[in-house]
Amino acid sequence: MLSEKFFVIAQYGHDFTLYLLVILSIFSIAFIFERARTLSLALSKSEAVTKQLQETLQSNSIKDFGTFTPDKDSFVGKAVSYGLRHTKEHGSKGLEEIFSSYSLNERPHLEKYLNFLATVGANAPFIGLLGTVFGIMEAFRALATSQGEITAVMVGISDALVATAIGLFVAIPAVVAYNYFQKKVKRIMQTLESAKDLCVAYAKTVKGA
Repeated sequence: MLSEKFFVIAQYGHDFTLYLLVILSIFSIAFIFERARTLSLALSKSEAVTKQLQETLQSNSIKDFGTFTPDKDSFVGKAVSYGLRHTKEHGSKGLEEIFSSYSLNERPHLEKYLNFLATVGANAPFIGLLGTVFGIMEAFRALATSQGEITAVMVGISDALVATAIGLFVAIPAVVAYNYFQKKVKRIMQTLESAKDLCVAYAKTVKGA
């Protein structure tokens, strides 16, 4: 019967889901540490460039922006470098498109592994629930062969619930990290927008002069 085949699957399904959750947890933790280091460094460098840009604004001389030397190792600094080079060669024409194209090309690097964290956060509880269902199936099957001994069922159910707990344990950090890193990416993109506005203003000023 088909139901018998499902019980055969249940014999191995509970352990399989546990191993799968452990593997997902290992990858998730590794990606969280990698993104935390990478995005923190990118944000700090971008904010340093933005601070220099703000000092240029406070000088009340937009033309001083032309002498600005950005940190080309930073996300925003590289964009400003491209913008200044384009301005010297072509003026303000097409400058905003340069920044937009740069943003589209570089953003996937900032969001690397974030889709994985989102997927783990959304699906790990369901994987754990599936493992719990398999475990409960095995527990009740054990009851049928244990001549009504309730202890075997209670132990089986308690073991089955471990899968749900592990699923939540894996999902919660992934969701928290995903939301946190998305905010960091948003802040980096905001610094890029500020740099773009200033670069466009400089290009128009130079062209007007």
